[in-house]
Order: sequence, then structure tokens, then C-alpha cells
Amino acid sequence: MNFQIAALLGQDGITNGAIYALLALSIVLVFTVTRILLIPQGEFVSFGALTMGMMQNGQPLTVAWLLVALCLAAAACDVFDMWRAGRRRISPWLPAKLIYAALVAWAALALPWVGMPMPLQVAMTLLLLVPMGPLLYRIVFQPIASASPLVLLIVSIAAHVALVGVALLVFGPEGARTAPFTDAALEVGSLRLSSQALWVICVSLLLIVGLFGMFERTLYGKALRAAALNRMGARLMGISPVFAGKAMFFLASLIGVVSGVLIAPLTTIYYDSGFLISLKGFVGAIFGGLVSYPAAAIGAVAIGLIESFSTFWASAYKEIIVFVLIIPILLWRSLSSRHVEDEE
Repeated sequence: MNFQIAALLGQDGITNGAIYALLALSIVLVFTVTRILLIPQGEFVSFGALTMGMMQNGQPLTVAWLLVALCLAAAACDVFDMWRAGRRRISPWLPAKLIYAALVAWAALALPWVGMPMPLQVAMTLLLLVPMGPLLYRIVFQPIASASPLVLLIVSIAAHVALVGVALLVFGPEGARTAPFTDAALEVGSLRLSSQALWVICVSLLLIVGLFGMFERTLYGKALRAAALNRMGARLMGISPVFAGKAMFFLASLIGVVSGVLIAPLTTIYYDSGFLISLKGFVGAIFGGLVSYPAAAIGAVAIGLIESFSTFWASAYKEIIVFVLIIPILLWRSLSSRHVEDEE
């Protein structure tokens, strides 16, 4: 291995690690606030990439019907909760969700997205898919928010399996690979840096810095941090656990969809590709014990570098090498952490 090969492998490792870091952060965010290990996180990645692929291939955006179905199901849950609580006044958010779903679905199905500029395609992808995060929380997890972590994990796995089936139905078994954001490349000596790789790294850094600023500087961010540190104390201070859960799922879906849009020009994404990608982000999150954001990000970048260099030395075993790393990490965490009973 010479310097040029090592530099190329390092570039790929950092690019992949940036995506894994985003997914690791979203997994840690959701888990610390809601105690839910978000197994369906990878589906947002594959949905984002495949939706962009459908737009650029001129296919109808049938995923819009999924947004409409989720909004109707969430509205039905809201009406049922109002009836059970004896309330007669309808929340203004109820018709607003239905109007939003109708308008976005109309725009997705009626407009010719194949010839539109890339920023408009990305914006429509975000409008279609990001609301599915809080809708998923409302339908699946909010009714059982007080359940044990084991029950939440089982339900999360069930949601993942259901979404993989929906992805196969909506997008089909064929993969998709989209056009890069720009065709330019940066020459550094004998090393050629892909413009899409630079997009991935820069957008990932912006998202990480933006999340840090939100949690450190804004009132809502501090409220979510309080919910992560002490759920009962945050509830006593008037911080709604429902709001915290929906906000975390919104951030997770945003990160997942953006990650899918970023990596779609770099590799072919299939309907079930998201699980493997998010699983590597989960390995990075384990570095931080599912509680430390910096450690999770560093661990995810390390996973990306290990995966990239493994393709040179043992490409047939790169996945095995990455996932075997979780065993010593879990052993170290088990031996170095103080065990407490889970709160009732």
C-alpha cells in the first residue's frame, strides 16, 4: 500500500464515517430521551435515496400515499384520545396535518420532478419524508411510551420489518443511484477529492454543529437536554414527554433522509440497504455507551476508517471485521460501567 492508496481509502473512510456519525448521533438522541432504540433509522436513509432516484428517473412518487396514510392514522389516534378523554374541542394541529399531507401529496404526484433543479428535488424529498418520523412516533410509540425498554425494542424491530416491506412495495427491488450534486473535483497533489465526498463531510459537519448550537443555545434544545438527563424531573418542570419524543423522531428522520440524499450519488441503495448502514451507526453509538455524543461521533468515524481499510486487506470480510468490533466494546462497557436497575 502506497500513500495514494492510503489517502483514497482514508477519504472513503472519512466520508462513510461522517454518515455513520450522523446516524449514531440520531440513535443516541432518540435513546436518551425516549429509551427507544430506533431500529427503523436506516429506513429513512433508504427512503431518502430511493425517493430522489424516483424523481430523477421520472417515476411517480407513490411514497406520497404513505405520508397520507400515516397522517390519517395519526389523526384517527388523536380523535380516539379526544373521545376517550371526553374532550370536544378539536386541536388545530389535527386539520393542519391533513391539509399538509394533501398539499405535499398533490405536489409530489402532479408536478414533473424529473427535470427540476436538484435543490427543489431535495426540498420535496424532505417535505415528503421528514414528517414521517414524528408520525411514526405518534402511531407506534406514543401509546406505549411508558413500557419497558424491552417492549420498546421489540416494537421498534416490528416497525423496522414493516417499513422494509413498505419500501419493497413502494420502490420495488431495483436499486437507485442519483446524480451527484456537482461534477467538480478538488485536486490536492496527486489526490483527487470527489465533490460529493466533500458535500457529505461539509453537510455532516454543519448538521453536527447545528445540533450542538440548538441544544446549547435554544430553549427547546435545553428542554430536550433536560428530558434526556432526567425524564421525571423534566416532566415535573412542565416539559411534555410527548413533545420531546416527537421532536427527537423529527431530528432522527431529518438526519436519516439527509444522509440518504447525500450517499445516493456514491453507492446504489436498495429498499433494505438502510438497515446495514444504520447498524454501523449503532456500532459507533455503542462507543459512547448510547449516552455520549462526542464518543459516538468519534467511534462512528473510526468504524468508517476501519471499514474502508478492510476493503484493501480483506474485502470479503469487511462487514465481519466491523461488526466483530462490537464484542470487545460491549465487554469493556460492561466491565467499566456501574449497573443499576432500570427505572419502573
